[in-house]
Amino acid sequence: MPHKVSLSRLKLTDFRNYAAVSLALDGRHAVLTGNNGAGKTNLMEAVSLLSPGRGLRRAAYGDITRVGAPGGFSIFAVLDGMEGDVEIGTGVETGEETTTRRLRINGTAAKTADELTDHLRLLWLTPAMDGLFTGASSDRRRFLDRLVLSLDPAHGRRASDFERAMRSRNKLLDEGRFDPSWLAGIEEQMASLGIAMALARQEMLGLLTRLIEERPESSPFPSASLQLSGFMDGQFSRPSVDLEDEYAAMLAESRYRDSGAGRTLDGPHRADLIVHHREKAMEAERCSTGEQKALLVGLVLAHARLVGNLTGHAPILLLDEIAAHLDEGRRAALFDLIDGLGGQAFMTGTDETMFSALADRAQFFTVADGKVFG
Repeated sequence: MPHKVSLSRLKLTDFRNYAAVSLALDGRHAVLTGNNGAGKTNLMEAVSLLSPGRGLRRAAYGDITRVGAPGGFSIFAVLDGMEGDVEIGTGVETGEETTTRRLRINGTAAKTADELTDHLRLLWLTPAMDGLFTGASSDRRRFLDRLVLSLDPAHGRRASDFERAMRSRNKLLDEGRFDPSWLAGIEEQMASLGIAMALARQEMLGLLTRLIEERPESSPFPSASLQLSGFMDGQFSRPSVDLEDEYAAMLAESRYRDSGAGRTLDGPHRADLIVHHREKAMEAERCSTGEQKALLVGLVLAHARLVGNLTGHAPILLLDEIAAHLDEGRRAALFDLIDGLGGQAFMTGTDETMFSALADRAQFFTVADGKVFG
C-alpha cells in the first residue's frame, strides 16, 4: 500500500467567497456538502493550488481574490507529505500594476512551484471535464500533461520552455526575419524540448495502458484504450537523437508555410489524445454521456493507482460532484475503489446521503455562505 499523503489543516484568507476559514482534518476522506454556489468547489480549488500551475479552474489570480479584499489571497496547509510533515503557504500579493504569487515551504521561500511535487501529488476530476472526449484537442492535451506532470515534475518546465521558443519562432516568421542561423538555433531548442515532451507522454501512456490491462475484470467502470495522434505518429521507438534531427528538419522546411499560417503547424502542441472504450471497442466521443463519465472516472482512478505504485505515495484526489448521476450500487463501488487507493480524497455534493456508503471512512462538512461546519 502506498504511503498516505494527507492534509491535517487548511486555512484560507480572502479566497473566493471565504473571508477566513479553517478546516481541521484527521486524515480521512473529506466530504463537502451544501447548496450550489455555497463554496464547495472553492475549497477544492484552494487545495489544487498546492500543486504547480493555476489550479483546477486555471483562473487568473486576480479573479481568485475575494471581492472587496484589500490585498491578495492566502492559503496555508499542514500535511503529512512525501517527505514527512510539512507546512505550505501560498498566495498572491497585489500591487498597483502586478499580481505576484508567493510560495513558502516550512517557512522558507521556494525557488519554483515545482518544489511542491516533492511533498504531494494532486489529481482532480470536475464537471467541467465531462466534455473532455468531445471537446477541443487542447483540453485533452492539457489533461494528458497533468497526468504526465504527476509522474514527471520536469514535464511542466519543458512544456513552458517549448511554448516560449515556439512564440519566438512565430514572431520572427511573422516579421519576415528569416535569418537561417537564428531560426536554426530556436528550432534545435524546440526539437530537443518537443521530442522530450512527446516521449514523456508516450511513456506515461504505456505505463497506464499496462496497468489498465492488468486490472480485475469486475470493475464497475469501463477501461480506456489510449493513444497519441497528430505528431510523428508511430515513430517513437526510434532513438531520440534521430527524432530531434527529423523534427528540426521538419521545422526548417516549413518556415514559409508556417509564416503564411501565422503559427507553427507541426509539433507536440498539435498532438491529440485518442481514447476508446475498451470493452465496447468504440471511440469515447461516440459513447453516451453516462458512458463517457464512467470512462473518465475509471481513467482518473487508474492513473491515481499508477502514481501510487510508481512514487510510493498515494496522490490526493479532488473529486467535484463525483457521486452525481451514479446509482447507489455504483456509488458504493466507487467509494471502495477510492478508499483502496490508500490516499485522501476530497469529494463534493449537494446531498450528504449520497455519501452514506463511506460511513466512518470520511469526515463530513457542511458548506454554506462562505462558512464550513463539521
